[in-house]
Amino acid sequence: MHLEKLSLTNFKNYEDGRYLFGRQVNVIVGPNGSGKTNLLDAVYFLSLSKSAFHSQDALSILHDADYFILDGVFQEDTGDNPDQHSISHRLVQITISLQRGQRKVLMADKKPYERISEHIGRFPVVLVAPNDTDLVREHSEDRRHFFDGVLSQLDPDYLRDYLTYQQVLKQRNSLLKLFAERNQVDNDLLDTYDEPLLMLGQRIHDARQQFVRDFLPGFRNHYAYLSDEREAVDIVYESEVSKPDFATEFRHFRRRDTVLQRTTMGIHKDDYGFLIGGVPLKKFGSQGQQKTFVIALKLAQFNQIQTEKGIRPILLLDDIFDKLDDRRIGKLIRRIDEGAFGQVFITDARPERTRDLLATVQTDVRFFEVGQ
Repeated sequence: MHLEKLSLTNFKNYEDGRYLFGRQVNVIVGPNGSGKTNLLDAVYFLSLSKSAFHSQDALSILHDADYFILDGVFQEDTGDNPDQHSISHRLVQITISLQRGQRKVLMADKKPYERISEHIGRFPVVLVAPNDTDLVREHSEDRRHFFDGVLSQLDPDYLRDYLTYQQVLKQRNSLLKLFAERNQVDNDLLDTYDEPLLMLGQRIHDARQQFVRDFLPGFRNHYAYLSDEREAVDIVYESEVSKPDFATEFRHFRRRDTVLQRTTMGIHKDDYGFLIGGVPLKKFGSQGQQKTFVIALKLAQFNQIQTEKGIRPILLLDDIFDKLDDRRIGKLIRRIDEGAFGQVFITDARPERTRDLLATVQTDVRFFEVGQ
């Protein structure tokens, strides 16, 4: 699977842009602020129907424009061809458009999806970006967002459960706010929200727990490769839903929830502990160890998707050569040269550096200059 063509209209700083990409390595070069990252975000947006960098779709519309359109052509693997004993392919046109004040439209071959969630995971993508160490330094919400994103690309059932949970949670919080304003609680009405919330929460918890078990071996292998096996790393899934009496405790704290006007327990409070040498990475890990940890996370995400879906995700490497030392850069380029990845996009503000680093790579490398 790879992206063959991409056109952008009024997307971020692109009033109009058209690109034909190679199947292997595509390098986007240009000065800082020229739109290299925005071009990667367009690829990400086409794959996952949202930006990698903000949650409001309207922020992707070019300043002073009323709409944006992204149009791309993916080559999609369609399975074994029994006559040719090989993988067959077909071209799929994906179009995303947004008019200010209206709902986003997502189409495949000019036919709208019934639900946008049907698109998630069809053209998987993995992004390695400069701010990835926020996963280590920032809040539990960032870590949940990362793992939920991986699981959503892998498992449509998980995505449906997650979206339904968020909807019920929002409705329950609105009800709690209403109870607080009226100073009166309707426990029977709360039951109608608590039962599906508990059921969905348990399913999401179980899926997250199993995922971490499956994810850990590949993650540890990538970290060992990048760090020359210098220290042991671990990921610990932390959830109060694991408690045997969680459902009872959840209902017990209804009064507290009403006072605070929000649901204070559940899988929306989960976290993932990142450990190095048995201690928290956030407190005791160096900057180099934190960078290596998050790159290993992203490469393990790549392998997990490839293993479970039989598809190599598109790999987006944003400004990565500025953030790694020469040893880790060399190891990553070696993986690219070995054919470990499928289609790769790399951004760099210093084209001569990238040309030197990729000079010995045997795969097809194409350069695209933006901001000229």
